[in-house]
Amino acid sequence: MSDLPTKYDLTKRDLARGRNLKLATVGSPLVLTAIPAVVSLTLFLLFASSPPVAATIFFLGLIITAIGFVKGSLLAALFGYRYSRWSSEMREKIAADGIKAGEIDWFRRELRPQERRALKEIERKDLLLGDAYRETLASRLTASRIIKTTRRELANTRRRENKIKQLRSENAKQFLNEIAADAKKIESITEDAKLMLAEAESRLQMIEAAALRGGGLADTEVALRRLAERRDSLPLALEEARLASEIRAELQNEDVDRQNVGDEG
Repeated sequence: MSDLPTKYDLTKRDLARGRNLKLATVGSPLVLTAIPAVVSLTLFLLFASSPPVAATIFFLGLIITAIGFVKGSLLAALFGYRYSRWSSEMREKIAADGIKAGEIDWFRRELRPQERRALKEIERKDLLLGDAYRETLASRLTASRIIKTTRRELANTRRRENKIKQLRSENAKQFLNEIAADAKKIESITEDAKLMLAEAESRLQMIEAAALRGGGLADTEVALRRLAERRDSLPLALEEARLASEIRAELQNEDVDRQNVGDEG
């Protein structure tokens, strides 16, 4: 087993390389297509004095532009592959000593869809809970990566053990003891990582529940209280409407009585 790697900090050179690869990936087809097209259009406008010349320039321009597009696409694929390799290398170096909360954006592809949605929603509602959620996500990602790595190392260890058993050399017993010790250490690390993963996932659920209590549930409770207030005020409003209707009816009856008395007089 090798010693634990030291912390790796991204340098300006690393970031510049990634930025240049990304620009090259996006810009290669655009530049190699646009330049022949612009040159062809310029020649067409300047020298297309007759239909044959115009047609020649036009078709040559199409061919050169198509060739430029194909070359640009091939270069974009090449630079895209190199950018993917660079991004993967950076993630491995960053994760070597454990993923930090501020490095989560490098590992968004490794987040579950529900975790990405929850992170966005929690950070929008509560920055403190968002920071806690990021820290816990970093722990979850670190534990998941450790488990994945140790499982791979354990499989390699088992293969080496089987090869040594087949060779039957004089020092086979000593080698097998060393490999068994390595396997035991790897299994111990795996179990510790599983415990850390379970704890991180439980903490994620707790933070999501806390965010829900502070956000969605609180809004729902306020809405229910308002609905209860409206429900309590409904009988009073109905009673007021009934009294108003009775008063209007009495006034109308009084007007009718007065009108009848006036007619009799």
